Amino acid sequence: MTIRQLSVFLENKTGYLNEMLAQLAKYNINIIALTVADTSEYGIVRMIVSDPEKALDILREGQFTVRMHDILSLEMDAAPGSLSKILNLFTEADICIEYVYAFSFGSKSIVVFRTNNRDKAIEIINENKLKSIREADLK
Repeated sequence: MTIRQLSVFLENKTGYLNEMLAQLAKYNINIIALTVADTSEYGIVRMIVSDPEKALDILREGQFTVRMHDILSLEMDAAPGSLSKILNLFTEADICIEYVYAFSFGSKSIVVFRTNNRDKAIEIINENKLKSIREADLK
């Protein structure tokens, strides 16, 4: 039901993001989805990659500060209001969405998110028969 996401903390300086991406490319790690949240001093790169374990090792060897997290991911309709309908289910259950991003993979529209209560979120997903995305679905 969950997929693994890497979170990399980078100083907000010219070339740091590209250095990290070059390391992944050097070892043939494909980036499936990526988002960057930044402040004036640092950024958090969140990404889903083709081989999370290998990428984690590569980045740690390269002296990057990186963590792996289990996150939730759902397939959604590629239609106006689809994301709102999904997020409303969590709002009604008093589940806070800590962050969210979306991307397309082939013909699928996918939303990735982290909540303040993963177990309760999984209950909502199951009760409403939402289609979970697993790592195997992204290969």
